[in-house]
Amino acid sequence: MTTMSKQELKVTKSMRNGALAAALALVAVGCATQQEVVKPAETVTPQVTPANTPQGLFAAGVAAFDAGNLDGAKQAFSKLLELQPKLVSAHYNLGVIAEREGQLAQAEKHYLAAYEIDPQHRSTLLNLGKVYRLQDKFEKAIALYEQALKTPGNEGDVALLNNLTVAYRLAKKFDKAEATARSVLVKAKDNADAYKNLTLIYFDQGNYRLAEFISGNAKKLDDKDPGVYNNLGMIYLKLDERQLALGQFQKAVALNDKFAPGHVNLGAMALSYRDYVNAEKSFAKATQLDPTSYEAFLAYGYALDGQRGRDPKKGIAAGQVFEKVLTLKAETPEAICGAGWAYSAEKSGWEKAISYLEKCAALSTTTASDKQLIDAKVKGLVAMQKSGAQAPPAQAAAKEKPKAEAGGAALLDKVSDEAAKEETAPAPAPAAPEGGNAPK
Repeated sequence: MTTMSKQELKVTKSMRNGALAAALALVAVGCATQQEVVKPAETVTPQVTPANTPQGLFAAGVAAFDAGNLDGAKQAFSKLLELQPKLVSAHYNLGVIAEREGQLAQAEKHYLAAYEIDPQHRSTLLNLGKVYRLQDKFEKAIALYEQALKTPGNEGDVALLNNLTVAYRLAKKFDKAEATARSVLVKAKDNADAYKNLTLIYFDQGNYRLAEFISGNAKKLDDKDPGVYNNLGMIYLKLDERQLALGQFQKAVALNDKFAPGHVNLGAMALSYRDYVNAEKSFAKATQLDPTSYEAFLAYGYALDGQRGRDPKKGIAAGQVFEKVLTLKAETPEAICGAGWAYSAEKSGWEKAISYLEKCAALSTTTASDKQLIDAKVKGLVAMQKSGAQAPPAQAAAKEKPKAEAGGAALLDKVSDEAAKEETAPAPAPAAPEGGNAPK
């Protein structure tokens, strides 16, 4: 059985907790910008168009995208740009495809090209701002939205104001965020997105009970919105009401199984209980639905890595996921170090393990004690490479499938056990008043 030392477990646990915190920080949901492929604005009579004409290439690109053939769509729109370099919809659609593939830098490039040709193209404007936010370029998003709102006719645009609220909040400009959200409610008192944004503004500042109250307003306006229940789950987690939190996340994905943040939160809860098997399932689903979330991929890597003691191939898979994180956000310390430890699980990954562990040791965030541990691990891997040693075989699978890997309880069982203990625990005696008259 491939095992880790206590020191390795300590480092891995620390990194896993960091990934969990990152995952939980990301999945609160305010207003969202929709992705779409631009269709021809005019209604035309269906007809066969030559494949090498602009109309034919556009139609081929849209058809390929609708069929899930992103490579085919990309090829068609790229050829279209060769014929019409200033065609906004071609640049925009290439941005949508790049975003769908998790290539945020490429998406930004194409959206920016479309925006420079036509700053009034609404879908480009909204998606460019979203891509800025996904890359933590909050000031760029703010500048983009503020400029758009100065354009005649856009001064009171609710969608732009809601997106500006999100950018202000992520930049921790809470006063401006709250003022902008409230300006939306002055214009549209029943705007659920504005209430969701206010919920998260208070949540980020630690005012959880007020966030819960405001979220109730959003729920009254739209009780089928999975984002509302997801936000309530986040609030209940902070209030240490884990059973309520779990129920809200489950409600969110029950309403919409394609709601990625709900799956991320379910995975994060499972990960916190070392229920790596169910965490893996949730994060696999979330990353499939949202390939732009480096935090979700990071937590997915830890869910896989938690199982490498039983199955070294899970370690290799974890290393590959950590490398995906680095394509989304370069130089992420947790991904660099995580890839090193994960790839060390099996001989086929030792070369990469050594490379990543050396990079990990060189990071300014790596402590002196961790550097010593990494140095010892690297020396051990190098020695095994020279001797031609094989990694120890993984533990044979048990006849009965365990509830969870590495000794963790299955999430539902653990949360239910906690709730049962709380219900059966004796009530504490009332505290005596510290002074003054007793309440009447």
